[in-house]
Amino acid sequence: MERESIGVIAMIVMIVLLLARMPVAFVMLVLGMAGIAWIKGPAAALGTAASTMYGTFANYALVVVPLFTWMGYIGYHSGISEHLYEAAYKLVGRLKGGLAMATTLACAAFGAICGSTTATSATFAVLALPEMKKRGYDRSLATANIAASGILGVLIPPSVIFIVYASITAESVAKLFIAGIFPGLLLMALFMGATYLVVARHPEKAPPGPWFPWKERMKALAKGGIEVIIIFVAVIGGLLAGLFTGTEAGSVGCFATLVVVLARRALTWQGFVDSLKDTVRTATMVMFLVGAAAIFGEFLGLTRLPMIVADWVVTLPLPPSAIMIGILLILMVMGCFVDALAMVLLTIPIFYPAAIRLGFDGTWFGVIMTLALGMGVLTPPVGANVYVVYAVDKDIPVMDIFRGVWPYLIALWICCLILLSFPKVVLFLPSLIK
Repeated sequence: MERESIGVIAMIVMIVLLLARMPVAFVMLVLGMAGIAWIKGPAAALGTAASTMYGTFANYALVVVPLFTWMGYIGYHSGISEHLYEAAYKLVGRLKGGLAMATTLACAAFGAICGSTTATSATFAVLALPEMKKRGYDRSLATANIAASGILGVLIPPSVIFIVYASITAESVAKLFIAGIFPGLLLMALFMGATYLVVARHPEKAPPGPWFPWKERMKALAKGGIEVIIIFVAVIGGLLAGLFTGTEAGSVGCFATLVVVLARRALTWQGFVDSLKDTVRTATMVMFLVGAAAIFGEFLGLTRLPMIVADWVVTLPLPPSAIMIGILLILMVMGCFVDALAMVLLTIPIFYPAAIRLGFDGTWFGVIMTLALGMGVLTPPVGANVYVVYAVDKDIPVMDIFRGVWPYLIALWICCLILLSFPKVVLFLPSLIK
């Protein structure tokens, strides 16, 4: 049997197993080893698996995964998220849908210390949902807003998906982090605009909150915002100035976060221990997933399937922008069935070479790919962020949450089209790195 045919069969089997809800990492590991054994023999499969797994866990670039993960959990267990939410609410809570807009603002700010979309959604589901329910917000709007706003956690640096993308493609982690800032702020503004339009049409869904004096607003902003600003400037400012690499930024971020929370005496000993436990659990899962995907990638390389797909895509009689829209549609549909991080690992070997051959910048593609996969965490049947929010409040049917995310999905597509039309939105800041 031709190697290309083996690759196609493996992809079909993988899709069937994923639809059957089998664990993604184990599916890629088993199929990758079986495929290599079929082509090169069992001894080669075992050798490749051993060396690839060791290489993944020993990869210096991936040291940043546990570091940035710990940084986010320190922020969570020290109460930084609560201060951010209070500050955002006092700033915009008086507007139509102000409490939902405050949630989006707070998620964007929390994204500066947390690189996980599900962690961001879970945090603000606990913080924001009770407040919105108390003030008479429509349940569908409130839960959908929290689920969508969590996407900002992987776009605004640091981002675990950017780290994994960089480790596979050899793109610069620092440039990816910097590149996510403007698109993250743009998406935040579009989400807030989507909330405003929904509430303008249906005012009963989100009654405005109380008016706060400017003195109280500034006090809340100083209390909630100064911590994140210090951490963000320490990490991103150092990257822009060329003081350290993207990998070293992880240790700088952890140190800055620890200094801030200890100076404020906000982190208890139990919180510190819990942050370490959560970090080990999450980082181990991510690293094993990356290792399994690397083995599957070795198998795909043997089949030459990624190169064949790239050659076919490049020869399509369509402009590059139309082909890219098609790739984004495929990513969005696939993201409906597979977790976002797993999707990055599965699709990079196929779509990254095609994007480069079409003349797109690798950093730009990483950002827009993250946006497209962000749609998957909002759409059924996987919809990871939706189920995270549903786990916090099971009084509302999960399909009501899915119905409420449509304005935010439209905002995501608008953001993708803007970045496709104006790549400089992504590439301007990375071009300033020394």
